[in-house]
Amino acid sequence: MTKRSIYVAYTGGTIGMQKTANGFVPVAGFLTDCVQSMPEFYHDEMPNFVIHEYCPLIDSSNMAPPDWQMIANDIQANYDDYDGFVILHGTDTMAYTASALSFMLQGLSKPVIVTGSQIPLAQLRSDGQTNLLNSLYIAANYPVAEVCLFFNNKLFRGNRSTKAHADGFDAFASPNFPILLEAGIKINLKAGKISAPTEQPLEVVTISPQPVGVVTLYPGISTEIFINILQQPVKALILLTFGVGNAPQDKQLLETLKQADERGIVLVNLTQCFQGKVNMGGYATGNALAQAGVISGSDMTIEAALAKLHYLLSIGLTPNQIKQRMQQNLIGELTES
Repeated sequence: MTKRSIYVAYTGGTIGMQKTANGFVPVAGFLTDCVQSMPEFYHDEMPNFVIHEYCPLIDSSNMAPPDWQMIANDIQANYDDYDGFVILHGTDTMAYTASALSFMLQGLSKPVIVTGSQIPLAQLRSDGQTNLLNSLYIAANYPVAEVCLFFNNKLFRGNRSTKAHADGFDAFASPNFPILLEAGIKINLKAGKISAPTEQPLEVVTISPQPVGVVTLYPGISTEIFINILQQPVKALILLTFGVGNAPQDKQLLETLKQADERGIVLVNLTQCFQGKVNMGGYATGNALAQAGVISGSDMTIEAALAKLHYLLSIGLTPNQIKQRMQQNLIGELTES
């Protein structure tokens, strides 16, 4: 039986960093050398794989939409030659990249797994070895044909994942959707579905950086903040509201939002809560937002909502079309009512 072949793109991040006198830094070629020195990656049960290191390597704090595009284009360029893809990435913005790729890779029929580590691969007790080893093995043997995020023995849907712990091994969570797969003593499928081989072509959506604002509400927040942030060239604003989507019933604030909606700015309501969904019909304070033109983001993560807005704003839709699609479940990113 022919071994599966996996393409590994090392974009940057902690997993491939080298220790220096000034702390850990990314060094070209270091990750590849580390992997090649570890025989477990070449076990008989492991797939064949190639590692492509980006140049320059990108700290995930510097990741931006053009970098999402570069990764998506890289997958497309190698799509026909490999059975699956593993993207090595820094943890800080990993969930943003996984969310963005989920919207950009249309017609995906092979697994794309984003992973990394909290401790560099070359260090004792690194979680990078387990994360990369499992990602390669799962991509080859449990090909869930969607953009996923693997961390600490769990495979998450990419656009349902969020970074939940700054410096722990259990760094990611999926607050509103079950995990796809768990790698324990046995590998157990949960919500994931194994893909069947297909000749379906991959289409990559071209996205461009979009002026999207994000405001976290707090008691006593000034309407002036909204007035300032809603000025051109802002095209969309995510409001992180209280509870199930509530905000102060402030006439000036509601009028400011209503005027922004009338100017074609897309206003999306997400809850500040880690878990749960927006229901603007539950309380008068939430209903007032709906009357002002604010739409529900349901139970999307902020990463998914931001990525989805970038995607929809990049494909030439009207504000009303964007509002409609933001409330629809396009690729598993939200739970429809």
